[in-house]
Amino acid sequence: MAITYSPNPFLGSIVPSQKQQTLETNYLNFTGDAAGGDPVNNFAQQYLPEIYEAEVERYGNRTLSGFLRMVGAEMPMTSDQVVWSEQNRLHVSYNSVVSNVAGTQLEIAQSASVQCVIGPKDTLVVMDPATGVEVKVFVDTVAGAGASGTAVLTVKPYTQADLVGGGSGEVDLSNKTNLKVFVYGSEYKKGTGSSQNNYNPISIDPQFTQYSNSPIIIRDRYQVNGSDTAQIGWVEVATEDGTSGFLWYLKAESETRLRFEDYLEMSVIEGELKAGTSTVSAKGTQGLFSAIEQRGNIVTGFSAAAEDSTTRLASFDQILKNLDTQGAIEENMLFLNRATSLDFDDMLAGISNGTNGGTAYGLFENSAEMALNLGFSGFRRGSYDFYKTDWKYLNDASTRGGVTIASIDGVLVPAGTSTVYDQILGTNIRRPFLHVRYRASQADDRRMKNWITGSVGGAYTSDLDAMEVHFLSERCLVTQGANNFVLFKGA
Repeated sequence: MAITYSPNPFLGSIVPSQKQQTLETNYLNFTGDAAGGDPVNNFAQQYLPEIYEAEVERYGNRTLSGFLRMVGAEMPMTSDQVVWSEQNRLHVSYNSVVSNVAGTQLEIAQSASVQCVIGPKDTLVVMDPATGVEVKVFVDTVAGAGASGTAVLTVKPYTQADLVGGGSGEVDLSNKTNLKVFVYGSEYKKGTGSSQNNYNPISIDPQFTQYSNSPIIIRDRYQVNGSDTAQIGWVEVATEDGTSGFLWYLKAESETRLRFEDYLEMSVIEGELKAGTSTVSAKGTQGLFSAIEQRGNIVTGFSAAAEDSTTRLASFDQILKNLDTQGAIEENMLFLNRATSLDFDDMLAGISNGTNGGTAYGLFENSAEMALNLGFSGFRRGSYDFYKTDWKYLNDASTRGGVTIASIDGVLVPAGTSTVYDQILGTNIRRPFLHVRYRASQADDRRMKNWITGSVGGAYTSDLDAMEVHFLSERCLVTQGANNFVLFKGA
C-alpha cells in the first residue's frame, strides 16, 4: 500500500517521521494563505514563539532627577512656610536721580522702601549712564531727607562751578532725569562736629530683604487588583535606580516610584506661585525658574542661529560684567541643553584655536594629531571658573527637549554656600544657594512617604481586592541669592 502526500500537507495528510526532526512532510502549517492555496489551521499554536525575557532599554536611563542632588541639599522644616532674609548692599547709591536746570540741586524721590540718607558734607559721584560722563560733588545742604516726598540736595562740584559746566574739559549734567549717585566719603573742616546747619546725620541701620516660600504636597499611587497578581509574568529588567533582576507585576510599581522621584525635583524646578488674577484653588510654590525670572538675571538669544563664536564670547563677557555687579561668586555651574552646550564648545574652541592667543585643546597632552577633544567640561574666564554639563531635563523629549525653539536653554548656578540671617536662631548661617526644605517632625517624616493599602500583597487594611501603593512628599525649594543666578532663554 502506498501513501501519497502533497508538497504543502494539510491536516490528515502528513507523513510522520521516525525521528524528532522538522521536515516538510511532518509539520502543521499555521501561517499559510488560503487564497494562495495553502491550508490554514485555526487552532492553538503548536510551536511557542521565541520570547526575549530581557526588556529592551530603548530610551536608556529615563529618570530626570539628580540636578538638585548635585547643587543643593535637603533639610527638614516644621512649618507651613520657610522664611529667610538676604543682605542688602553695603554702600549708599541711588538711581533715577533728577538734576535741575541751573545745575545746583539733585532730587531723590523717596518712598516707603527708599529713603535718602545722604547728609551735608558727604561727597558724591554723579554719573550719567546714557553718556558715561561723571563729576564729583560736595553736598552743601540737604532738605527733606528721611521723610516722604522728595529729598533736595544742594551740591557743588569739585572741578567746575556747577553741574552745567561749559568750560574746557567740563561736563554738563544739568536737567537730567536718570542720573546715578553714590556716596564715596565725606569732608569736614577742622574742629567741627557731625551736626551741621541744624542737620543731624541719619543713622543708617542695616535692612534685610525677606523672602518666603511654601511647601506643596505631591502625591501619586499605583494599584493592581488581586486577580492580576496571580498571573505572574517575569521580565528581566535593569532599572534606573541601579538595581537589576526579574520583576513581575510590581514592575509598574517600580516605574511609578521612579516617576514620582522625578516629580519631587520637577515640581520645585517648574513650580509657580498663585498670582492675584488666577482662579486656581491651589496656592502653588516658587520654583527655580520662577525665582530667577523674578530676582535673577535672564539672557535671551545666546544660542541664536545668527550668533557666531566671537559674538557669543562678547555676550558671555557681558554676563561676567553683570556678575561683577552682583555677588561675584568665583565658581559656577552651567546646566545646559544640548544645543547651548555645543554653542559653548564652539565658542571655547574658537578661542583656543590659536587665532585669539589660545592653544589647541586635545587628548594625549593636547596633541591634535592623536585626538582632538572639542567637548569642554570646564573653563576659566576672567576671575570666574565654570563647570559645564548637559542637563537631561532640558534634553528629554518627554519634558523640555525635542522642541524646535526651547523656551529655557540652561541655567547658571553659583557653587558653594551663602550666608543668611536665621530669624529663629538669631545668627548668620551658611546654606547652599539651592536647597530643598521638606516637612518633618518626630511624629511624621514627609520627605518621601511610601505605604500600602488594600487586601493584596501583605496589606489587610480594607476590603478592596487590590493592592494600592501610595507615595507622598511635602516640600519646597529655597533659592537664596537669586541675583547670582542666570537663566538662558531662547530668542
